[in-house]
Amino acid sequence: MKTGGLADVAGALPLALAAEGIETTTLIPGYPAVLARLEAAEAVHTDANFFGGPALLLRGHAGGLDLAVLDAPHLFNRPGNPYAAPDGADWPDNAIRFAALSCMAAIIATDDRLGLRPEILHAHDWQAGLAMAYLDGAGRRPGTVLTVHNLALQGNFDAGLLPALGLPANAFRMEAAEFHGMVGYLKAGLALADAITTVSPTYASEIQTPEFGMGFDGLLRHRSAVLHGILNGIDDTIWNPATDNLIASKFDADHLAGRPINKLALQSHFGLERNADALLLGVISRLSWQKGLDMLLPALDTLLALGAQLVILGSGEPGLEHQFRAAAAAHPGRIGCFIGYDEALAHQTQAGIDAILIPSRFEPCGLTQLCALRYGALPIVARTGGLADTVIDANAAALAANTGTGLQFSSGQLIPALHRAASLWSDRQTWSHLQRNAMQTEISWRGPAAQYAALYKSLV
Repeated sequence: MKTGGLADVAGALPLALAAEGIETTTLIPGYPAVLARLEAAEAVHTDANFFGGPALLLRGHAGGLDLAVLDAPHLFNRPGNPYAAPDGADWPDNAIRFAALSCMAAIIATDDRLGLRPEILHAHDWQAGLAMAYLDGAGRRPGTVLTVHNLALQGNFDAGLLPALGLPANAFRMEAAEFHGMVGYLKAGLALADAITTVSPTYASEIQTPEFGMGFDGLLRHRSAVLHGILNGIDDTIWNPATDNLIASKFDADHLAGRPINKLALQSHFGLERNADALLLGVISRLSWQKGLDMLLPALDTLLALGAQLVILGSGEPGLEHQFRAAAAAHPGRIGCFIGYDEALAHQTQAGIDAILIPSRFEPCGLTQLCALRYGALPIVARTGGLADTVIDANAAALAANTGTGLQFSSGQLIPALHRAASLWSDRQTWSHLQRNAMQTEISWRGPAAQYAALYKSLV
């Protein structure tokens, strides 16, 4: 079950932690897709009326992960997106659904009879943040960590729900789950967790400012001593152009000759002119204001005037979807567009584009640029959050030292960045050096896993 980067982290981090001697069990809702894949399932806890209906806690495994699955059909037996109904609106009972998940985490963390009691409870984003409130005041509890993947998504709900949530009596206070008169799920985690992490060092600094703090900057400055920025990684066995069976031609940093075959294949797939000399730019993203894709639309004329091509892979805000479809229809052979997400096409796009565009207004970490580095698609990124931490700008000093891996640009400077990219593209030897640098960047989970392991041990 995946809607974004949180799923990538939840799936990959436990595997990387194993190399650090950390055993992990992942608690996940019993969505239909999860229950269908769960192997060797056994019930370890039952409740006839858990947040409005019967529920089981199942232990099992899938995809190499040890899982604890909250099988509560009245909350999670729904098709499609885990947060929204088919019409796109949030499920009206999301507050109850993720309170139940958080409450079960607290039960696991304090009840020895379930056989799962951990030394560390690591919660992710607002959907699990209320677990800290359920643990508030508990005598025997594990060390707690909250990871913020996106501070803009906060999980604030009406205080009228308090009786249904069953929180400890003192949890609804300013120092805990109360946030401007509402029940703040993320707020509870930020206020009560023993340690807070974000998914990049720069984002950890940014969210302590009013510009990026989303109303929490004061709280985060107050808790800065326990706030850590740990950069995300990616699974470099899945994202590996040397072994990737989803792409037209395998390649690596020392054998780039196979890469142009992927470019021609991608141009054919999107109905673009098959032209090895055209700078092929790509977007693989949620189409949203946060991702800055609205700023790409007025830059399309410049992009086309530079002789470049563009492919779009993503979905999101209906207005942006419509405008990118219209741009592709208006410029056949130059702009291609696929609205939706296709994992195989994402691999093929990373392998075929010359550069990836990521003009985000804010970006806690970003994983797309890490995949692009691995595949030699030079990232052209806004200088914010994890983008700033992972891409070395190919300025004059970096070019002289042969250390650049892409291009960074300041807010509002996308068009000058496109001109810089076109200039670099005209020097194929320099571009190849940048590609090799990018592909040799360390983007795996090994380093981040070691940092998480050290943080856990400091809390035990």
